[in-house]
Amino acid sequence: MRWKNIAPVYHALHTLPSVQARLIFADTLTLVSDEMLDLEPIHTVAKMMMPWRKGPFDLFSLLIDAEWQSQIKYNLLRPHFNLQGKRVADIGCNNGYYMFRMLEDQPKSLVGFDPSPLYQLQFELINRFAKTNIVYELLGVEHLPFYEEKFDMIFCLGVLYHRSDPVAALKALYKGLDTQGEVILDTFMIDGDDEICLTPKGSYSKIPNIYFIPTVRALQNWCQRAGFTGFNILDICVTQPHEQRKTEWIEGESLENFLDPDDTTKTIEGYPAPKRVYIKLSKE
Repeated sequence: MRWKNIAPVYHALHTLPSVQARLIFADTLTLVSDEMLDLEPIHTVAKMMMPWRKGPFDLFSLLIDAEWQSQIKYNLLRPHFNLQGKRVADIGCNNGYYMFRMLEDQPKSLVGFDPSPLYQLQFELINRFAKTNIVYELLGVEHLPFYEEKFDMIFCLGVLYHRSDPVAALKALYKGLDTQGEVILDTFMIDGDDEICLTPKGSYSKIPNIYFIPTVRALQNWCQRAGFTGFNILDICVTQPHEQRKTEWIEGESLENFLDPDDTTKTIEGYPAPKRVYIKLSKE
């Protein structure tokens, strides 16, 4: 929080009032309060925290229209898990959108792992008013084996392709689970029946830290090597322009800029356009 680009945001956040608000569970996570609040300082601080990748949020009628319409992914996955009374972790939790949504299902505990101080501040802006018991750790997937708590359910959404050793990341997820625990995994994939993966040169969809994009069969091999015994495909989806797009709450480009303008089935680099596979993994 002492970094020169973070400290001003941290201090600005702590000048805001700390009132108790009600959290309304909906596609747009909404905070409401019986108190009259001046939205201008909240708007100023929220703008200091750009880019907002996950959302949307409605803070007392201030709409934060994030780059990702995260409710699409959450609503796709929700029929496939039961969190009531469970210890839950969200790896790569960003600003906590999914964890705030998970509160509706009454988990025993919620812990978010993400090493980004900016995203933690976004979380703290929401939680300053929601006042939940969610724990936010500035840690990554590699810290799971050493964490003091084991989890019944771990979400790892959009993380695996950022890891240069995906099998090691999967092993960390396995070690972070309690007995008979489950992982909900979401990652890029390529089509094909062979046990192979794409290794992009330089970047994929203009993202430099994308290392391996497997076929589903290759991904299953990785998961088995990590120790998982259950591998269930929940869905396979192509990322659509209405799900990821440029808004006033981000800086720079979004999906429309990452695809070939003449052939949207390909990235700007000529690779297959982003397609995601959603998997439930189990540990016996």
